[in-house]
Amino acid sequence: MSQRTSGILLHPSSLCNAYPIGDLGPSAIAFVDFLVEAGQHWWQMLPIGPTGGGNSPYQSSSAFAGNPLLVSPERLIKQRYLSLQDITAPILSVSGSVNFIEAGQWKVSLLVAFCTFLSPYAARARASIIASRISSLIAP
Repeated sequence: MSQRTSGILLHPSSLCNAYPIGDLGPSAIAFVDFLVEAGQHWWQMLPIGPTGGGNSPYQSSSAFAGNPLLVSPERLIKQRYLSLQDITAPILSVSGSVNFIEAGQWKVSLLVAFCTFLSPYAARARASIIASRISSLIAP
């Protein structure tokens, strides 16, 4: 007979960090460490694709794409894709809920800086295209 196990259901956007929305960075690793210390065995996530209407993870526009809001600024800095100068002051939520539009606009600016790092020659055109695609994913 198999042994019963337990876990937690939590979307990464609910993780606490210094930015306007939780992501798959150090706070996610800290959460997994917490689960291990607490004797939990499973971290069940809601779908992590781009959100659809009402920012619902169940109305994704793609079954294969990742959600750009879950990109970790800390990991981009640690891997030297961005510098601290690339990160402007984030919009922090006072109400305890995420303002997805403002969080998305802030993350788009980070991803544009990342695209600039990848290809300085074609960066403006590519960054503009990527920014417009990401913006369409986070539009209300």
